Amino acid sequence: MIRSLLFYLLFYSGTVLIVIVSAVALLGNDEQFRSTVDLWARWHRVCMRHILRQTVRLEGEMPAGPVFVAIKHESYFEAIDLARLLHRPGVFAKAELMRIPLWGRVGRRYGLVEVKREQGAKALRHMMAAAKKISAEGRPLVIFPEGTRIAHGDTPELQAGFAGIYKLLGLPVVAIAVDSGQLYKPWLKRPGIITYRIVDVVPPGLPRDEAEARVRLAINAFNRP
Repeated sequence: MIRSLLFYLLFYSGTVLIVIVSAVALLGNDEQFRSTVDLWARWHRVCMRHILRQTVRLEGEMPAGPVFVAIKHESYFEAIDLARLLHRPGVFAKAELMRIPLWGRVGRRYGLVEVKREQGAKALRHMMAAAKKISAEGRPLVIFPEGTRIAHGDTPELQAGFAGIYKLLGLPVVAIAVDSGQLYKPWLKRPGIITYRIVDVVPPGLPRDEAEARVRLAINAFNRP
C-alpha cells in the first residue's frame, strides 16, 4: 500500500509537469515535441522500477517498418508504456481523451488517432487519413482490439472496428500479449515482472474471420487454460 501511494504521488506529480512542458514544446518542431512527450513513458518506467519494484520484459522482436500493432489491454500500464515499447507510435484512442484540457491537444499532436464510433463514414475517413499519414512516416499504429481494459483471464470477442481498420490499412498486424493485469492493478500494485510477448504477425488481406481469430488467440497467450 505504501509503495502504491508513493507511486501515485510521484508519478502523477511528474505527469502534470510533463504535460505543461509538452504544451510549451508544441511551439517547437515535431521531433523536439515528441521527444518531450516521450519523457512521460520514461518517467513511468523509473517510478515502476524504483517504487513499485516492477520490471518489464519483452519476448520476441518487433518487425521493422510500419506495422499495425494489436495489443491486449489489461491495465493502464500498456497505455502509458507504448512510447517505450515502440518508437513514436500512433494510437487509436477514444474521442473522450481528446477532450481533456491541454492533454488532448498534446495527444493529438503526438499521434493519437481519434475514434468517434458514433459518427459513421465521415469520421472513419478522417480517422484513416490521420492513420495513413502516421504510417507513411514509418511509424507503427496501435490498437487495443478489445476496445477497453479487460481483466486478466478474460478473452472477449474483438470489437467490430478492428476488422475494418485492418482491411483499410493493408498492413501486417503484430499481435502482442501482455500480463500486466496481475501486477499493475487499479489501486494496489504488486512487485514483479510484466511481460510483453510478440506472438503472431498476421499478414494483410486475410478474410475477416481468420484475421480476427488469429489476433484474438495471440493477444490472449497469457490467458489460455
